[in-house]
Amino acid sequence: MALAQQQTGGLRHARTGIELRPGLDGVPATQSAICDIDGEKGLLTYRGYPMEELAVNSSFLETAYLLIWGELPTQDQLHSFEHEVQMHRRVSFRVRDMMKCFPASGHPMDALQSSAAALGLFYSRRAIDDPNYIYKAVVRLIAKIPTMVAAFQLIRKGQDPIQPRDDLAYSANFLYMLTEREPDPLAARIFDRCLMLHAEHSLNASTFSARVTASTLTDPYAVVASAVGTLAGPLHGGANEDVLAMLEDIGTPDQAGAYLDHAIAEKRKIMGFGHREYRVKDPRAVILQSFVEEMFDEFGHDNLYDVARALEQEAESRLGPKGIYPNVDFYSGLVYRKLGIPRDLFTPVFAIARVAGWLAHWREQLGANRIFRPSQIYTGSEPRVWMPIDGRVSAPAA
Repeated sequence: MALAQQQTGGLRHARTGIELRPGLDGVPATQSAICDIDGEKGLLTYRGYPMEELAVNSSFLETAYLLIWGELPTQDQLHSFEHEVQMHRRVSFRVRDMMKCFPASGHPMDALQSSAAALGLFYSRRAIDDPNYIYKAVVRLIAKIPTMVAAFQLIRKGQDPIQPRDDLAYSANFLYMLTEREPDPLAARIFDRCLMLHAEHSLNASTFSARVTASTLTDPYAVVASAVGTLAGPLHGGANEDVLAMLEDIGTPDQAGAYLDHAIAEKRKIMGFGHREYRVKDPRAVILQSFVEEMFDEFGHDNLYDVARALEQEAESRLGPKGIYPNVDFYSGLVYRKLGIPRDLFTPVFAIARVAGWLAHWREQLGANRIFRPSQIYTGSEPRVWMPIDGRVSAPAA
């Protein structure tokens, strides 16, 4: 293997001089005007607007509009967008029948990926140079993804999906379809803000997957399906599920320090801590923590929050000097748990939010498209001579 370690952390091919950066770490792959992150200061902005301001003043659909179209909507634009999303929440009975054939034991992310891809069969016209087609595709995906997540949850329980209610706003309607009861206004508002916090985060793995797929000029349903498949991986989505499992394993606040020391000694990852972009506490985690406390004041305390706070305090002295602090996953699971969302739906809920960011990057990719085709560093055999089969030795087992 003709590679040599570099001081930069990458590897350089001895013959060609090409440097390899595993995972494209620190390698700019595109230009984007959608989202900016300052990991040293803990700042996150959508189209230049600080997340803290959006979380107080905006809504998920207004934020989605901002991300996708580049500017905050006027009152008329927002009303029209909200109305269009509301009118497209329902899915074809054929999609529901397809979902009824999925195994009840299947993971909801697999069901969502399959269902998102299936939408492309119903809207198969690929007119990506038509602004009207792009707008309608955006509306359909934002509208129907929550309906399909909620539908699979009820179908796997042996029940028929609940139809959307036109009198309920976006987030309240999803909670209604999921739990079969109209949510408390505070719960719906906090959930809507959670969606805003997860809507976009620069060129993460699923967004990069979306842009690579978009660069082939395929349809937006395939773009979203590919991103969902990437988000399903345990190194990307699903960490908030693991945080809850970790907190349950710790059990009580007084055990947090011992758990942390043991995990550090064994070099195990502390779930919900650390982020490739941030060297301070994730600003989304700061906002989510305030949501947790607001919900507990209204709906009752969760003892796992005490465990989480103790773990964060213990980690501050041990991990803080290394730039490892709580990320967005550390507190989001506690919010979803209090909202009554099943644990294996945490990542599909992530997808409901992130579809706004994926579509923003899809549209941006179309604006100055060039198909992604990175190079590689070859580390295989040098040219060899063909060997007849009767002269070959046994190959090593795969």
